[in-house]
Amino acid sequence: MQGDYVVIKALEDGVNVIGLTRGSDTRFHHSEKLDQGEVLIAQFTEHTSAIKVRGKALIQTQHGEIQSDAKNHR
Repeated sequence: MQGDYVVIKALEDGVNVIGLTRGSDTRFHHSEKLDQGEVLIAQFTEHTSAIKVRGKALIQTQHGEIQSDAKNHR
């Protein structure tokens, strides 16, 4: 099964990109940390059903583009 690609460009240091599994129990299975300007190209697969982005990033998919908000520093 080949899935859609997602392009994630970090707009600040420390953006976290987390892959979540598919199936009856959703779990984290992969994590990447990006610094400002770094780009990650990710793909949905038979194992990856969701991708979580934490931090300020530009996310591009075949369905459009969205910008996530900055990390909440407490």
